[in-house]
Amino acid sequence: MARSSARSASPIPLPPRPRRTFGDVVKALLAVLALLALVLGVPFGLIQAGRPVPDGPPGEWLSSAVDADTLIRILMLVVWIAWAQFTACVLVEVKAAVSGVGLPARVPGAGPSQLLARQLVAAVLLLGATAASFTPGLAGFGQQAPDTHRPTVAAAQQTPGGLLGGQQQAAADAVARQAEQLARQGGTGQAHQRGTKFYRIQPPEGRHHDSLWEIAQRHLDDGRRYKEIYALNKDRVQPDGSRLSEASLIRPGWIMEMPADAHGGELVETPGANPELTGGQQRALDAYAKDGQGAGARDSAGDAPRQRPAAREGDTTTGQFTVPAHHAHPAPGETATPPATATADSASHSPGLPEALMGAPLLAAGLLAALGRRRRAALWQAATAVAGRRRGKELPTPSGDEADAQDALFAGADPGAVRFLDQALRALARSLAAEDRPLPLVYAAWLAPGELHLQLAEPAAAPPAPWVQGEDETFWRLEGGELPAPDGTDAPESTDAPDRTDDTDAADEEERQAAPYPGLVSLGTHDGSRLLLNLEAVPGLVSLSGAPADRQAVLSSVAAELATNGWSDRMTVTLVGFGADLVPLAPSRLRPLEDVAALLDVMEAETASRRAGLGAAGADSVLTGRAGPARQAGWAAHLVLLAAEPDAEQAARLAALAREAARLGIGYLVGTGSGQLPGAAWELEITPAGRLLAPLLGLELDAQLLPAPQHRAVARLFAAAETFGGGGGDDDPAGPAAAHRPPFLIDISEQGRPSVYARLVGRYELMGLDAPDDERGPLLREALALLLLHREGVHPRVLASALWPRGAGDDVREATVGRLREWLGTGEDGTPRLREDATGRLVLDVSVVSDLDVLRSLYHEATNGRGAEDRAVRGRLLTDALGLVRGPLLADRPAGRYGWLTHEIVDAQLPLLVADIGLALAAFHLERDRAPKAAEALERALVSAGTDERLWNALLRAVHATGDTPRLRALAGEFAERSGARGLPPRTAALLEELLPGAGAAGGAGPA
Repeated sequence: MARSSARSASPIPLPPRPRRTFGDVVKALLAVLALLALVLGVPFGLIQAGRPVPDGPPGEWLSSAVDADTLIRILMLVVWIAWAQFTACVLVEVKAAVSGVGLPARVPGAGPSQLLARQLVAAVLLLGATAASFTPGLAGFGQQAPDTHRPTVAAAQQTPGGLLGGQQQAAADAVARQAEQLARQGGTGQAHQRGTKFYRIQPPEGRHHDSLWEIAQRHLDDGRRYKEIYALNKDRVQPDGSRLSEASLIRPGWIMEMPADAHGGELVETPGANPELTGGQQRALDAYAKDGQGAGARDSAGDAPRQRPAAREGDTTTGQFTVPAHHAHPAPGETATPPATATADSASHSPGLPEALMGAPLLAAGLLAALGRRRRAALWQAATAVAGRRRGKELPTPSGDEADAQDALFAGADPGAVRFLDQALRALARSLAAEDRPLPLVYAAWLAPGELHLQLAEPAAAPPAPWVQGEDETFWRLEGGELPAPDGTDAPESTDAPDRTDDTDAADEEERQAAPYPGLVSLGTHDGSRLLLNLEAVPGLVSLSGAPADRQAVLSSVAAELATNGWSDRMTVTLVGFGADLVPLAPSRLRPLEDVAALLDVMEAETASRRAGLGAAGADSVLTGRAGPARQAGWAAHLVLLAAEPDAEQAARLAALAREAARLGIGYLVGTGSGQLPGAAWELEITPAGRLLAPLLGLELDAQLLPAPQHRAVARLFAAAETFGGGGGDDDPAGPAAAHRPPFLIDISEQGRPSVYARLVGRYELMGLDAPDDERGPLLREALALLLLHREGVHPRVLASALWPRGAGDDVREATVGRLREWLGTGEDGTPRLREDATGRLVLDVSVVSDLDVLRSLYHEATNGRGAEDRAVRGRLLTDALGLVRGPLLADRPAGRYGWLTHEIVDAQLPLLVADIGLALAAFHLERDRAPKAAEALERALVSAGTDERLWNALLRAVHATGDTPRLRALAGEFAERSGARGLPPRTAALLEELLPGAGAAGGAGPA
């Protein structure tokens, strides 16, 4: 297996080490003196002061009176114990520095002492870096290891060694011998061609992590040779996308190339299949061995341009795709979020979460928004179902693969990028319409950090401001900071329903600018830019070849994103031979068909209809119709995805239909196993390694995929909401009986008093915890609120993406979790209040409770517990529950924080739960002819559920029962004002006509 050519390249000078200042030297010398004083001076002084234990038998001095001498001896004993602990810390820190095994072992109960020892030892090593002339082993400690692009002999001479010069020299000699062997192999042009050995990092039993020292000890018989392994693997991209940058930081799953003399049963060789590895592991190992960059490597920006094959005779000329150059200046403000890869790159390979969803921020954002809409609709359907069929408002809590998929959606979604893309495209269409210019035909969009590049099918005139010319006349570029703020009529709804059918927006929809390029869909990334191909702009069919499972993963990703993206309006996506389980993602968009024959019948009719419609409108293409307000459904895109491969006759008919598909707003993506499809204008290939290739177009991407496990998990998430909202009876195993069991109940008796109590229903307040005393307090409070709303647990990646939507490193996330754990502390029994469960999710102890937990528990007890049999108990429990209602969830939260609440279903669950409590308590009072009490309960419920029509109707009835007509008229007017331009809902208008004749019409009730 060939090695990277960089190994045999000329030496690259190492960056100079930072110069040590006089202050650094003084600090190091003071650290030496402090260590000497603490390690040697303290025992010397204690010995001079005498023995800490008095003479005589223990019984005699233990029974003697406590005097000043006794206190001094006790103090001396404490100092001896403290000295012994500190000395142990120093020895542990020095051993870690000598061996390079990574994080040093933790001395029990020695937190501050070990921290002091670590700082002093580090300072001494700093002195060693200054005095490298007489302690060469210390000179490199703590510095980065040399660049592996240097010849291995040169690297060995500068590799940091241990604390003893002899050890360093021995290790350097061993590396030099290995380097000579590699050099001889490289001279023939076949270095590491045969028998290259690799080791896949595995955590040993009883240990949390392995180390290069231990790997070298096991497989090279000398732990000091860990530097050879480090030199061979430094800065190479690992299968999880990260790199080895420090010898002490390795992770399970990484692949380490080993020296030639490595031995042991855990080693594997390449080339050649290894039966003990999975297919993905084998592909990662082969890719790692092939180019020294791993499966996740990107092409370097400085690489020489690859020769692209010339087009074959007869091919449709479509030009080639070019990755636009990035600009260094980031876009400020909210629209700086668009780097669709910026927030995903650092988290795209999180252990325990699906990589496909973590690395697809636009797809994840669309799925997350669609799932939230579907769950809200399901909650409302459940709330308005037949009385008694659905009690409670708790959706089923996902578990297993569904929980991992949901976490990946939260952590990977980048709604800011979706918002930026949607605003940019609609603003462009609006600007061109104002100048009476047609929309240009766009083949693709490149979404880069802070920028959007449109690649045009042919050169066009100068773009309208703030767009500027890009790489050439076929590129238009927009920086995120230049995007004008949307006005009231064109505010994008990137995270709202793609199919806007709400009556409240029907009038505004006619005035909104149509989405100009709804056929854009993510295919993958290259060099930090995400490519969105405009499927409806292709002058013919797009073929996709590769293994069936790989083709299916691409088609599933495309289908899911087209169904849920936020930069489209109305569209139809026809799925042929797959995807019936994806229909719940967007029932109004997705249409499954069984075979190609059925598709041909449908598309031949639609092609003729669209052709006639364009002729009647006098338009040359659908783009002409989209340059103004969206007034005709005929301009909507229709995209066809075929997993069922057509035969020769069907392929010919498809090719004939696709000849003018781009003009009609129709696009075809056809999966094929042969790689040859008649009439294919663009040919794509998906490789087993996840690369999407199109040589004739100059494309080579890291493909965006939705593999079968994630496909099924996403489909089940939507199916669960579908079942909860409209399907399944009480005897359905997947229906209400399982779905409505509250996920977390607490002891509401006096004995169940929590140690930490948080008020979330209304203004956020905490009791039982000291306020954080630093500037990180608001961040910790927000993290605690998120955990309280997810009693099932929160994945650390989800927590990080919620607190830092634009991304944060692993060190920041881990430090925040550590501070949160320290702030919450331990309970009375000594158990931590924040722990990790078996899946790695952060879970709060049951002693940490919120008023929302109490609210749910009280309602459950009132309706399914003691209150179900005892009316008096039910009334008392409902009254207590309603007494907790102080306003909406997390009212008065600071601006710019808690943005994750927009994706939370709890903000829809809480109003429904409060409404149910208010309605139940009002019914309890009305049974006893206490209409004023019923009205009071309903008004209290409206504090958190002010838009619930059921509460308003019940309140109108209760007030009518009191005979207070002026108050009834005032309530009717208030509700009409809340209802806005559409007027009173039909049911409320009819009720007012009954209670106050003429009031319904005066309130502007809408049509029934």
